Amino acid sequence: MAEVVSAIRRLGGQAIAVPTDVSELTQVEALADRAFATFGKVHVVCNNAGVALWGGLETATHRDWQWVLGVNLWGVIHGVEAFVPRMIAHKEPGHIVNTASMAGLIASQGLGVYNTSKYAVVGLSETLAKDLRPYGIGVSVLCPLGVDTRIRESERNRPGGLRNDMPASAAAMTLIGRTLAPEVVAEMVLAAIRDDRLYVITHEEGLEPLRRRFQRMEQAILERTR
Repeated sequence: MAEVVSAIRRLGGQAIAVPTDVSELTQVEALADRAFATFGKVHVVCNNAGVALWGGLETATHRDWQWVLGVNLWGVIHGVEAFVPRMIAHKEPGHIVNTASMAGLIASQGLGVYNTSKYAVVGLSETLAKDLRPYGIGVSVLCPLGVDTRIRESERNRPGGLRNDMPASAAAMTLIGRTLAPEVVAEMVLAAIRDDRLYVITHEEGLEPLRRRFQRMEQAILERTR
């Protein structure tokens, strides 16, 4: 975090780093306090923290659910709670970016806990976009496939109290498509903010699985009405 702050300042920008456990509302509120105190106003919020684990739902433990939902879903909820009311009060344009995943649009076997968290973030974002439209605050939901981050090493940040007694044996899944550099995805997000677009779908490789999903839904309706 210190390295990122230094790099931004060298380029002439302002930046602060506030270590935050997004699963704890009080810590996200403290982050918001620091941000508003430092910058006066906040116009863009990116709820980007995320963790992943692999394995079938039949083997998921309660601690698995607590950990993943605490970061991936409650982290987004806490970001909305801590920042949005103050952004509305400023009566200026703004934007919220919630990081979901293609796993929030297409279910994959062996990713059930992660899928659940990301499907929830997509639904939250779609609804939030409608709720915030009257205030001039846009919403984007980021749904990437592979991005070159350390999310496959999520266990390094798992709190001790939420670790399983027996380590998980499931291997990390291999995603379809390319692995993009974070900088490439960041440019896509910036473009979506500028254009006020709801969906940021980073990989063309996701189009065919999405088509198949909605075709199955359409087929279910057609079969029912025959």
